[in-house]
Amino acid sequence: MFEIRRANERGHANHGWLDSYHSFSFAGYDDPKHVHFGALRVINEDRVAGGQGFGTHGHRDMEIISYVLEGALSHKDSMGNGSTIRPGDVQRMSAGTGVRHSEFNGSATETAHFLQIWIIPDAAGNAPGYEEKRFDDAEKRGRLRVIASPEGRDGAVKLGADAEVYAGLFDGDERAEFDVPTGRRVYVHVARGAISVNGEALVAGDAAKLEGVSKVTLERGTGAEVILFDLA
Repeated sequence: MFEIRRANERGHANHGWLDSYHSFSFAGYDDPKHVHFGALRVINEDRVAGGQGFGTHGHRDMEIISYVLEGALSHKDSMGNGSTIRPGDVQRMSAGTGVRHSEFNGSATETAHFLQIWIIPDAAGNAPGYEEKRFDDAEKRGRLRVIASPEGRDGAVKLGADAEVYAGLFDGDERAEFDVPTGRRVYVHVARGAISVNGEALVAGDAAKLEGVSKVTLERGTGAEVILFDLA
């Protein structure tokens, strides 16, 4: 399988303070053909207006990753965590048996642009948890840098799911190859810019689903920021 999902095929909801694109079924967007891909359940590309945000609400049994592209995102939760993350930061909240949290734009005037990613955990009923790490551009330049994995490999945030998440920045001649482990599937999301994935040109908001392939090649990037998921 090598299936391309274009940006304009995603679900879209504009609430004024929140402009959101949904890669998978979410809230009022219901698409039976795009509910999940393996354990990958949600990729929402959100833009939140200055001074606005999501009030306190609950989650359970989900691994939730926030990845900021522009601006700042402030977080508070029922575990006592509170912080503001910015581009380069990766935040992981394991909802487990239940957690309540709020997310707000960390600026009163500038838009916060970020990806919220949900991954289905290996088991239900685990204890909630929280972690954040910073990955500078130099770590992602011209390569795929692991940012989340089950064992927290190479300084990544630790994920309670059989999945690994990578981020990379690509321009010009920069190129990366990902060797797909036997029996695994890969999802590539272009967060911004443009890049070629196995010879297919993708732009911001596009995605590629790959299954039954041995290698994923990323090349010919133009201001590209890419998130790659290695999934069971």
